[in-house]
Amino acid sequence: MFGEKENTEEKIMEATFNILQREGLAKTTTKKIASEAGVNEVTIFRKFENKKNLITATKDFYLKKFTDKLEQNFDYTEDETVDEYLNKSFYGMLEFEEEDAKIVRVALGEVRENPENKLLISQIVEPVFKKLEGFFEMKIEKGEIREINSKAISLVCYSILFQSIMIYQIHHDNPDFKPEFTSEDVLDIIYNGIK
Repeated sequence: MFGEKENTEEKIMEATFNILQREGLAKTTTKKIASEAGVNEVTIFRKFENKKNLITATKDFYLKKFTDKLEQNFDYTEDETVDEYLNKSFYGMLEFEEEDAKIVRVALGEVRENPENKLLISQIVEPVFKKLEGFFEMKIEKGEIREINSKAISLVCYSILFQSIMIYQIHHDNPDFKPEFTSEDVLDIIYNGIK
C-alpha cells in the first residue's frame, strides 16, 4: 500500500514537472496535471493539499536528483590535474539525460516569470560553483596553478561548461558538431588565453 501511495505521488509530480517545463508556472493547472497523471483532481488535493505544495514538492524532488548528480560530477580528488578534472566534468555533463536539462529549463522559466524568484536556479548553481572554487583553491595552494581569483575562474569554467552543454543539447544530431573538439579548444583557451 505504501508503494502505491509513492507511485501515485511520483506520477503526479512527473506530470507537474512535464507541464511546468513545457508551459511554465502560470499555465500549470491542477486540472492539466490530473489529466496528464491519469488521476482525479481530488487525488492531487488529498495528497498535496494545494497547487503551491505540489509545485514545491515537485521542484524539490527533481532538484535533489539533479543536484546530487551535479555534485557527484564535480567531485574531485587531490591528485586530479586541472585538465583531467575539467575534461571529466565536461564529459560527465554530456552524459546527463534530457530530464536533467528540463530542471534547468524549469529554473530559468521561474526566473523569466518572476525575476525576483531566483531560488531554484541558485540551488543548481551554488553546489557546482562551490566544488569548482574548492578545486581551484586547492590547486592554487598546492602551487599547481598561478595565484588567480578562484571565484573568477570558477565562474568562467562554470559558464563555459554549462553553455557548452546547452549548445550540445541543441546540436548533438549535427555531424559537424564534435564535443571532444569543443572541450579541447575550450580548455586550451582557459589555459593559454587568446594572445
